[in-house]
Amino acid sequence: MAKKALITGITGQDGSYLAELLLEKGYDVVGMVRRSSTVNFERIAHIQDQVQFAPGDLLDEVSMIHVLREHQPDEVYNLAAQSFVQTSFGQPVLTGETTALGVTRLLDALRLVSPDARFYQASSSEMFGKVHEVPQTETTPFHPRSPYGVAKVYGHWITLNYRESYDMHASSGMLFNHESPRRGMEFVTRKISHTAAQISLGMATELRLGNLDARRDWGFAGDYVEAMWQMLQLDEPDDFVICTGETHEVREFAKLAFEVVNLNYEDYVVIDEAFFRPAEVDLLVGDASKAEKILGWKPKTSFEELVRIMVEADLDLLEGRLRSLK
Repeated sequence: MAKKALITGITGQDGSYLAELLLEKGYDVVGMVRRSSTVNFERIAHIQDQVQFAPGDLLDEVSMIHVLREHQPDEVYNLAAQSFVQTSFGQPVLTGETTALGVTRLLDALRLVSPDARFYQASSSEMFGKVHEVPQTETTPFHPRSPYGVAKVYGHWITLNYRESYDMHASSGMLFNHESPRRGMEFVTRKISHTAAQISLGMATELRLGNLDARRDWGFAGDYVEAMWQMLQLDEPDDFVICTGETHEVREFAKLAFEVVNLNYEDYVVIDEAFFRPAEVDLLVGDASKAEKILGWKPKTSFEELVRIMVEADLDLLEGRLRSLK
């Protein structure tokens, strides 16, 4: 009989890639979606008819109990969150309710209804924040620099707490930045790839960015969801840093993106104070040697390849829109 997986946040970047991966592996996939007028199925439109959808909300434990009772999943992947760092400064309480307490509600629902289901929590490199060591590993102390990072630390520790308190198979993936053509427009990488494509097509004239010196460890989301699945196949639950081990400046991402469309980024990028964070995370770079040793996981997509994939996808998207207007 096919295994069944429940994915919260299935309509997001990671949820869409994970759903594809699990469908390829023969899983029955259930996606938990909030009942709202703004659910966007764009990222999963191509697999929508292969997925079952269940109404539920991380703010409402009862709804999650109903979902678990009805579908009895073997594996649960918690990818839903208020996931944009900048927004978390303006909406710190909402971020805490979904990204922190939402994890507790889901774990508690699992404890009550499906204690044998395996659980994956999407932890984040933003938990390291003002880093205490470089590179960051599973044992690096946390020092989050945003309400989002603080909420993710809570989600991470409560996962560990339920694992130790109730003997649940609950693992966390401390994923460093992972991007793709499905990344939301509010994220700096997608903003760069999309605007570079717009400028090359004469649809925009400038790209406004904040701190060009911020350094990140950027990988491809499609590679990273494989690590999530691999964690839940282990006999014993554990926590893993998932990253490339390379660090690049925002400036470098912009430079490469504009080179894909044969332009010089310096002619178009404008520094805008509005995009600086109240507390910046300057350098995030991870060490995924534990994941490589235990999971056999390594990233497949290079930084240069990632940037090219994103810009070319945005060119295709925009050219398609232009054609439809003719």
